[in-house]
Parts: sequence; C-alpha cells; structure tokens
Amino acid sequence: MPAADRSSLIIATRASELALRQARQLQHALESRGVASSLKTYRTVGDKRLNEPLAAIGAKGLFTKELETDLLKGKVHCCVHSLKDLPTDSPPGLEIVALLRREDPRDVLIVNSMVGAGSLDELPPGSRVGTSSLRRRSQLLAARRDLDVVELRGNVPTRVRKVDEGHVHAAILAAAGLHRLDISQRITAYLDAPGWLPAAGQGAIAIQIRSDDDATRALIAPLADHDTMTDTTAERAFLAALEGGCQVPIGALAVTSDGTHVLHGFIGDVTGKRIVRGEIALDVAQPELSGIRLANEFRGRGASDILESLRRAEHVPSPQPE
Repeated sequence: MPAADRSSLIIATRASELALRQARQLQHALESRGVASSLKTYRTVGDKRLNEPLAAIGAKGLFTKELETDLLKGKVHCCVHSLKDLPTDSPPGLEIVALLRREDPRDVLIVNSMVGAGSLDELPPGSRVGTSSLRRRSQLLAARRDLDVVELRGNVPTRVRKVDEGHVHAAILAAAGLHRLDISQRITAYLDAPGWLPAAGQGAIAIQIRSDDDATRALIAPLADHDTMTDTTAERAFLAALEGGCQVPIGALAVTSDGTHVLHGFIGDVTGKRIVRGEIALDVAQPELSGIRLANEFRGRGASDILESLRRAEHVPSPQPE
C-alpha cells in the first residue's frame, strides 16, 4: 500500500508509563510531518509475572515478543522499544529503521532522604542498593565492595517508591527514564563516563518495522537522528563482538568532547572482582568497525576469560527493562 494511502499508523508499545511516553515521542514526530498514528498497548510476559524471578521464566523476548509477533503478522505497523533492551541481532523479517534523538545516556543514583548521602562514595557501608542489572551490580561492587547489592524489580516509579519507602537505601537507574517521566528532581547524582558506563544504546528509542514494509519505512526513516545512530552503532558493535547480551555485565558509551569522538567500554564479572576497561578513538565514518576493534582489544586483555566464566555459571540472573 503506498504511504499516501495510509490513514493512520498503528504503533505497538508496552503499557508502562515510560514506554507510553517514548511511543508518544514518535507520535509527536510523525504528527509534525502530517502523519496520523494510534497506539496499541501490550502487557508482555515479563510485565505480567512480576513476582517470579526473571531467570526462572527466561530472558529472551520477555518484554518484546508479543509486540514483534503482531508486527510480523501485520497487525501493527511498527514497534517502539528502548534500544538497550533489544538484542543486537533483529528477528528475521524485522529491522530497526530509525533511532530518535538520544536522551541523557548516563546512569544515576537515587538515595532515600533519610540516608543523606550525596554520591556513591558517601553511601554508608552496608547500604542496600537495588538494581536488576548485572552491569550495574558489577560496577557497584567494583567501586564499593562494602555495599549490599540487592535485586530490585518494577518500573521506574515503582523502583523510586521502593527507595522512598526504605526497601532499599538507594538504587541505580537510567537518567533517560527519570527525565522522560519528569521526575529528574529525584536524581541524587549522575554517574559519569569513563568511571561508570551505561548499557550500550541507553537513552535511545528504537523504531522497529517489517523489513518488507517500504510504506512505513518511508514515513519513519526520515526521523532518524544521525549522531544517535553513529554512537549507538559503535556501542552495539562492541557489545555484539563480545557476544554480550542482557546477561553479561558490559557497558559502552560513545562520548564527544571538543570535537573528539571516543568509545569507552567495560566488561566485568558479576562480583566486580574482574574488570576490563578501555577506550578507542571513534571513527564516525565506520562506527561499527571501531566497536569491533575495541572488543578485539578487550579479548586480548582478559575479556574472553570473563565471558567463559559467565557461560559456566549455573545461575546468572536476568535483568528487567525500565
């Protein structure tokens, strides 16, 4: 069907408030180009089974499968995802056609008001810090072995509420989610690169379509942000070259300062005892190659041993999207 004949684009999104706000960003961008759209919301398996450990119900597709199934069937025209939650390989027949302009990619610390700490270093020994991310767990323990890092599930407002109610003394979250939900006042401190690295692609919103849907491609592809595409391509190439997924503590961030482009990387074990960090000049003309080169350097510095130990681990918990 020609793009001009399409009266309204149907956008698939998870039903959480953060996911809805991300989907509405796409709606507003389309509206500015004269394209009407509507949202179709989903509660995924991961959303429904909140009281079960994610490792017990599997990791792959927990928060995307229902959306992608309907996309493949032609029931929706596109899906909106947080890029960091998507595997580096797209399912057959689907592809990421655009990334919207990236929000702040950093992680942040939020702290219970009774604790009074203004930074990660100021948290009292033994403080309970909540996260469902292995990458955050590894970096927390590498920085502060005296902290009690505990599992913290739920959407962003739920995690913030658990901090406020004292279930945990502090938590690590993505800055982008707090900004998009208009609760950035709850941020105690931003965690900056290269000392602390976020997930590859964090802060970017990905638009997924069917590979054969040229009409939808014509509507959405022009919305792609070039800088976001360049930076996250390098970050995700680094992740893919290390064969890393959600269950591997890997961080990556492309940083631009005074015209210089640098890709920072990190890999660690879940205890934070074995850490490899590094950086490489980012070739903006070949961002994927930069990510692969940094990954190859990491393999020569012990990353392969860390990956092998993670594969042998009997139980590695699965993270949850925010």
